[in-house]
Amino acid sequence: MKRTAIALTTIAALGFASTASAADKKVKIGVTMALFDDVWLTFVRDAMTKWGAAHKDIDLTIVDAKNDTAKQVGQVENFLAQKMDAIVVLPVDTAATGPMTKEVTAAKVPLVYVNRKPDNLPKGVLYVGSDSIDAGQFVGEEVSKALGGKGNVVILMGELQNEAAIKRTEGTKKVLAKNPGIKIIREQTGNWQRTEGRTIMENWLASGDTINAVASNNDEMALGALMAIKAAGKLGKIYVGGTDGSPDALDSMDKGELNMTVFQDPVGQGEGAIEGAYLMAKHQPNPRAKNDVIWIPYQKITKENYKSFMKK
Repeated sequence: MKRTAIALTTIAALGFASTASAADKKVKIGVTMALFDDVWLTFVRDAMTKWGAAHKDIDLTIVDAKNDTAKQVGQVENFLAQKMDAIVVLPVDTAATGPMTKEVTAAKVPLVYVNRKPDNLPKGVLYVGSDSIDAGQFVGEEVSKALGGKGNVVILMGELQNEAAIKRTEGTKKVLAKNPGIKIIREQTGNWQRTEGRTIMENWLASGDTINAVASNNDEMALGALMAIKAAGKLGKIYVGGTDGSPDALDSMDKGELNMTVFQDPVGQGEGAIEGAYLMAKHQPNPRAKNDVIWIPYQKITKENYKSFMKK
Protein backbone atom coordinates (compact mmCIF):
# COMPACT_ATOMS: atom_id res chain seq x y z
CA MET A 1 0.00 0.00 0.00
CA LYS A 2 2.75 2.40 0.97
CA ARG A 3 4.62 1.75 -2.29
CA THR A 4 1.41 2.36 -4.28
CA ALA A 5 0.76 5.61 -2.41
CA ILE A 6 4.33 6.76 -2.96
CA ALA A 7 4.09 5.90 -6.68
CA LEU A 8 0.82 7.81 -7.04
CA THR A 9 2.28 10.79 -5.18
CA THR A 10 5.34 10.77 -7.43
CA ILE A 11 3.20 10.61 -10.59
CA ALA A 12 1.03 13.44 -9.32
CA ALA A 13 4.09 15.53 -8.51
CA LEU A 14 5.57 14.89 -11.93
CA GLY A 15 2.25 15.80 -13.55
CA PHE A 16 2.10 19.04 -11.57
CA ALA A 17 5.68 19.88 -12.50
CA SER A 18 4.93 19.22 -16.16
CA THR A 19 1.85 21.46 -16.02
CA ALA A 20 3.77 24.19 -14.24
CA SER A 21 6.59 23.94 -16.76
CA ALA A 22 4.13 24.30 -19.65
CA ALA A 23 2.54 27.29 -17.96
CA ASP A 24 5.95 28.90 -17.41
CA LYS A 25 7.11 28.31 -20.98
CA LYS A 26 7.77 31.58 -22.79
CA VAL A 27 6.38 32.35 -26.21
CA LYS A 28 9.37 32.95 -28.47
CA ILE A 29 8.66 35.61 -31.12
CA GLY A 30 11.20 36.59 -33.77
CA VAL A 31 10.86 39.93 -35.55
CA THR A 32 12.82 41.00 -38.62
CA MET A 33 12.59 44.72 -39.39
CA ALA A 34 13.42 46.09 -42.82
CA LEU A 35 15.57 48.80 -41.29
CA PHE A 36 16.46 50.08 -37.83
CA ASP A 37 17.87 53.35 -39.18
CA ASP A 38 14.48 54.94 -39.92
CA VAL A 39 12.75 57.48 -37.69
CA TRP A 40 9.20 56.19 -37.98
CA LEU A 41 10.13 52.51 -37.91
CA THR A 42 12.00 53.16 -34.68
CA PHE A 43 8.67 54.09 -33.07
CA VAL A 44 7.22 50.80 -34.33
CA ARG A 45 10.13 48.85 -32.88
CA ASP A 46 9.87 50.68 -29.56
CA ALA A 47 6.16 49.81 -29.35
CA MET A 48 6.93 46.14 -30.02
CA THR A 49 9.64 46.10 -27.35
CA LYS A 50 7.40 47.80 -24.80
CA TRP A 51 4.48 45.42 -25.42
CA GLY A 52 6.79 42.41 -25.16
CA ALA A 53 8.36 43.69 -21.93
CA ALA A 54 4.92 44.11 -20.37
CA HIS A 55 4.16 40.42 -20.96
CA LYS A 56 6.51 38.29 -18.92
CA ASP A 57 5.71 35.12 -20.87
CA ILE A 58 7.16 36.56 -24.09
CA ASP A 59 10.76 36.13 -25.26
CA LEU A 60 11.11 38.76 -28.01
CA THR A 61 13.98 38.93 -30.50
CA ILE A 62 14.15 41.83 -32.99
CA VAL A 63 16.78 41.94 -35.75
CA ASP A 64 17.73 44.49 -38.43
CA ALA A 65 17.62 43.41 -42.09
CA LYS A 66 19.51 46.59 -43.07
CA ASN A 67 17.30 47.00 -46.14
CA ASP A 68 18.71 43.77 -47.60
CA THR A 69 16.16 41.23 -48.84
CA ALA A 70 18.64 38.33 -48.85
CA LYS A 71 19.64 39.16 -45.29
CA GLN A 72 15.99 39.20 -44.23
CA VAL A 73 15.34 35.80 -45.80
CA GLY A 74 18.34 34.46 -43.85
CA GLN A 75 16.98 35.94 -40.63
CA VAL A 76 13.64 34.20 -41.14
CA GLU A 77 15.45 30.92 -41.79
CA ASN A 78 17.39 31.42 -38.55
CA PHE A 79 14.15 32.02 -36.66
CA LEU A 80 12.81 28.71 -37.97
CA ALA A 81 16.03 26.93 -36.95
CA GLN A 82 15.72 28.51 -33.48
CA LYS A 83 12.19 27.08 -33.17
CA MET A 84 10.47 30.43 -32.75
CA ASP A 85 6.80 30.09 -31.82
CA ALA A 86 5.83 32.95 -34.18
CA ILE A 87 7.55 35.20 -36.70
CA VAL A 88 6.84 38.85 -37.51
CA VAL A 89 8.16 40.45 -40.72
CA LEU A 90 8.31 44.12 -41.66
CA PRO A 91 9.50 43.43 -45.20
CA VAL A 92 12.32 45.09 -47.10
CA ASP A 93 10.60 44.39 -50.42
CA THR A 94 6.94 43.40 -50.43
CA ALA A 95 7.33 41.91 -53.92
CA ALA A 96 10.02 39.51 -52.65
CA THR A 97 8.20 38.02 -49.66
CA GLY A 98 6.88 34.89 -51.41
CA PRO A 99 9.74 32.54 -50.45
CA MET A 100 9.62 33.64 -46.79
CA THR A 101 5.87 33.19 -46.62
CA LYS A 102 6.09 29.74 -48.21
CA GLU A 103 8.89 28.58 -45.90
CA VAL A 104 7.25 29.77 -42.68
CA THR A 105 3.78 28.45 -43.52
CA ALA A 106 5.24 25.11 -44.60
CA ALA A 107 6.82 24.86 -41.14
CA LYS A 108 3.38 25.63 -39.64
CA VAL A 109 4.76 28.59 -37.69
CA PRO A 110 2.41 31.56 -37.18
CA LEU A 111 3.38 34.46 -39.46
CA VAL A 112 2.55 38.16 -39.22
CA TYR A 113 3.43 40.91 -41.69
CA VAL A 114 3.36 44.49 -40.44
CA ASN A 115 3.31 47.97 -42.02
CA ARG A 116 4.04 46.88 -45.60
CA LYS A 117 1.46 44.55 -47.10
CA PRO A 118 2.53 41.86 -49.57
CA ASP A 119 0.01 40.87 -52.23
CA ASN A 120 -1.80 37.54 -52.17
CA LEU A 121 -1.04 36.44 -48.63
CA PRO A 122 -2.36 32.93 -47.96
CA LYS A 123 -5.16 32.33 -45.48
CA GLY A 124 -3.93 32.25 -41.92
CA VAL A 125 -1.15 34.81 -42.39
CA LEU A 126 -1.96 38.00 -40.49
CA TYR A 127 -1.33 41.54 -41.75
CA VAL A 128 -1.28 44.52 -39.37
CA GLY A 129 -1.04 47.99 -40.87
CA SER A 130 -2.74 50.90 -42.53
CA ASP A 131 -4.30 51.08 -46.01
CA SER A 132 -1.56 53.04 -47.80
CA ILE A 133 -3.76 54.39 -50.57
CA ASP A 134 -5.76 56.33 -47.96
CA ALA A 135 -2.70 58.34 -46.91
CA GLY A 136 -1.99 59.32 -50.50
CA GLN A 137 -5.58 60.37 -51.03
CA PHE A 138 -5.55 62.53 -47.88
CA VAL A 139 -2.44 64.35 -49.12
CA GLY A 140 -3.96 64.75 -52.59
CA GLU A 141 -7.15 66.21 -51.12
CA GLU A 142 -5.32 68.86 -49.09
CA VAL A 143 -2.98 69.78 -51.95
CA SER A 144 -5.94 70.15 -54.31
CA LYS A 145 -7.77 72.32 -51.81
CA ALA A 146 -4.75 74.52 -51.11
CA LEU A 147 -4.10 75.11 -54.83
CA GLY A 148 -7.73 75.73 -55.65
CA GLY A 149 -7.57 72.98 -58.25
CA LYS A 150 -4.81 74.64 -60.28
CA GLY A 151 -1.01 74.50 -60.13
CA ASN A 152 2.16 72.43 -60.51
CA VAL A 153 2.86 69.57 -58.10
CA VAL A 154 5.96 67.48 -57.47
CA ILE A 155 5.87 64.09 -55.72
CA LEU A 156 8.56 62.69 -53.44
CA MET A 157 8.25 58.91 -53.38
CA GLY A 158 9.53 56.33 -50.91
CA GLU A 159 11.50 53.23 -51.90
CA LEU A 160 9.88 52.00 -55.08
CA GLN A 161 9.81 48.35 -53.99
CA ASN A 162 7.68 49.25 -50.95
CA GLU A 163 3.92 48.79 -51.09
CA ALA A 164 3.51 51.98 -49.04
CA ALA A 165 5.34 54.10 -51.63
CA ILE A 166 3.43 52.56 -54.52
CA LYS A 167 -0.01 52.93 -52.95
CA ARG A 168 0.52 56.38 -51.43
CA THR A 169 1.68 57.71 -54.79
CA GLU A 170 -1.27 56.03 -56.47
CA GLY A 171 -3.69 57.60 -54.00
CA THR A 172 -2.23 61.08 -54.44
CA LYS A 173 -2.33 60.85 -58.23
CA LYS A 174 -5.88 59.53 -58.18
CA VAL A 175 -7.15 62.59 -56.32
CA LEU A 176 -5.03 65.12 -58.22
CA ALA A 177 -6.29 63.69 -61.52
CA LYS A 178 -9.77 64.95 -60.63
CA ASN A 179 -8.43 68.49 -61.07
CA PRO A 180 -7.65 69.25 -64.75
CA GLY A 181 -5.80 72.39 -63.72
CA ILE A 182 -3.25 70.50 -61.60
CA LYS A 183 -0.17 69.06 -63.29
CA ILE A 184 2.37 66.65 -61.80
CA ILE A 185 5.59 68.00 -63.28
CA ARG A 186 8.16 65.92 -61.38
CA GLU A 187 8.32 62.74 -59.31
CA GLN A 188 11.33 60.99 -57.85
CA THR A 189 12.20 58.58 -55.08
CA GLY A 190 13.87 60.00 -52.01
CA ASN A 191 13.99 56.57 -50.35
CA TRP A 192 12.13 57.85 -47.28
CA GLN A 193 15.21 59.93 -46.28
CA ARG A 194 15.28 63.60 -45.21
CA THR A 195 18.68 64.22 -46.80
CA GLU A 196 17.54 62.85 -50.15
CA GLY A 197 14.32 64.86 -50.00
CA ARG A 198 16.38 68.01 -49.53
CA THR A 199 18.77 67.24 -52.39
CA ILE A 200 15.97 66.38 -54.81
CA MET A 201 14.06 69.54 -53.91
CA GLU A 202 17.17 71.66 -54.34
CA ASN A 203 17.59 70.27 -57.85
CA TRP A 204 13.95 70.85 -58.72
CA LEU A 205 14.09 74.44 -57.52
CA ALA A 206 17.32 75.03 -59.44
CA SER A 207 15.62 73.87 -62.65
CA GLY A 208 13.56 77.05 -62.71
CA ASP A 209 10.24 75.18 -62.92
CA THR A 210 7.30 76.76 -61.14
CA ILE A 211 6.42 74.50 -58.21
CA ASN A 212 3.26 75.20 -56.23
CA ALA A 213 3.11 72.12 -54.00
CA VAL A 214 5.08 69.11 -52.77
CA ALA A 215 3.25 65.85 -52.07
CA SER A 216 5.57 63.59 -50.11
CA ASN A 217 5.12 59.90 -49.29
CA ASN A 218 6.47 60.54 -45.78
CA ASP A 219 7.38 63.29 -43.34
CA GLU A 220 11.14 62.83 -43.49
CA MET A 221 11.31 63.64 -47.21
CA ALA A 222 8.80 66.47 -46.74
CA LEU A 223 10.99 68.00 -44.02
CA GLY A 224 14.01 67.67 -46.30
CA ALA A 225 12.10 69.47 -49.05
CA LEU A 226 11.21 72.22 -46.58
CA MET A 227 14.89 72.71 -45.79
CA ALA A 228 15.57 73.36 -49.48
CA ILE A 229 12.51 75.61 -49.76
CA LYS A 230 13.60 77.70 -46.76
CA ALA A 231 17.15 78.01 -48.12
CA ALA A 232 15.72 79.26 -51.42
CA GLY A 233 13.60 81.88 -49.63
CA LYS A 234 10.36 80.29 -50.76
CA LEU A 235 8.89 79.25 -47.40
CA GLY A 236 5.14 79.88 -47.43
CA LYS A 237 5.05 80.01 -51.23
CA ILE A 238 5.09 76.24 -51.79
CA TYR A 239 2.56 73.99 -50.06
CA VAL A 240 4.12 70.87 -48.50
CA GLY A 241 2.29 67.75 -47.31
CA GLY A 242 3.73 64.57 -45.81
CA THR A 243 2.69 61.36 -44.08
CA ASP A 244 3.41 59.74 -40.68
CA GLY A 245 2.57 62.48 -38.19
CA SER A 246 6.05 62.23 -36.66
CA PRO A 247 7.05 64.48 -33.74
CA ASP A 248 9.39 66.44 -36.03
CA ALA A 249 6.57 66.93 -38.54
CA LEU A 250 4.18 68.17 -35.86
CA ASP A 251 6.85 70.53 -34.55
CA SER A 252 7.28 71.87 -38.09
CA MET A 253 3.53 72.42 -38.35
CA ASP A 254 3.60 74.25 -35.05
CA LYS A 255 6.23 76.58 -36.53
CA GLY A 256 3.99 77.25 -39.53
CA GLU A 257 6.26 75.41 -41.99
CA LEU A 258 4.85 71.97 -42.89
CA ASN A 259 1.27 72.42 -44.09
CA MET A 260 -0.21 69.00 -43.38
CA THR A 261 0.57 65.38 -42.71
CA VAL A 262 -1.24 62.10 -42.12
CA PHE A 263 -0.98 60.25 -38.83
CA GLN A 264 0.20 56.68 -39.19
CA ASP A 265 0.00 55.00 -35.81
CA PRO A 266 3.35 53.28 -35.05
CA VAL A 267 2.23 52.13 -31.61
CA GLY A 268 -0.97 50.60 -32.98
CA GLN A 269 0.98 48.74 -35.65
CA GLY A 270 3.82 47.60 -33.40
CA GLU A 271 1.60 46.43 -30.57
CA GLY A 272 -0.93 44.88 -32.97
CA ALA A 273 1.76 42.82 -34.69
CA ILE A 274 3.27 41.39 -31.50
CA GLU A 275 -0.11 40.78 -29.89
CA GLY A 276 -1.28 39.07 -33.08
CA ALA A 277 1.77 36.81 -33.18
CA TYR A 278 1.37 36.02 -29.48
CA LEU A 279 -2.29 35.04 -29.80
CA MET A 280 -1.57 32.91 -32.88
CA ALA A 281 1.24 31.09 -31.05
CA LYS A 282 -1.12 30.46 -28.11
CA HIS A 283 -3.88 29.27 -30.48
CA GLN A 284 -6.16 31.98 -29.12
CA PRO A 285 -8.67 34.02 -31.16
CA ASN A 286 -7.93 37.61 -32.10
CA PRO A 287 -11.14 39.66 -32.03
CA ARG A 288 -9.45 42.53 -33.86
CA ALA A 289 -8.57 40.49 -36.93
CA LYS A 290 -11.05 40.47 -39.81
CA ASN A 291 -10.20 38.18 -42.72
CA ASP A 292 -6.60 37.95 -41.48
CA VAL A 293 -6.16 41.75 -41.44
CA ILE A 294 -6.01 44.30 -38.64
CA TRP A 295 -6.39 47.76 -40.14
CA ILE A 296 -4.90 50.65 -38.17
CA PRO A 297 -6.63 53.73 -39.67
CA TYR A 298 -4.80 56.78 -40.96
CA GLN A 299 -5.89 60.18 -39.68
CA LYS A 300 -5.54 63.46 -41.54
CA ILE A 301 -3.61 66.18 -39.69
CA THR A 302 -4.12 69.81 -40.67
CA LYS A 303 -3.54 73.20 -39.05
CA GLU A 304 -6.97 72.87 -37.45
CA ASN A 305 -6.22 69.71 -35.46
CA TYR A 306 -2.45 69.19 -35.30
CA LYS A 307 -2.16 70.24 -31.65
CA SER A 308 -4.30 67.29 -30.52
CA PHE A 309 -1.75 64.94 -32.11
CA MET A 310 1.19 66.58 -30.37
CA LYS A 311 -0.01 64.97 -27.14
CA LYS A 312 0.07 61.45 -28.58
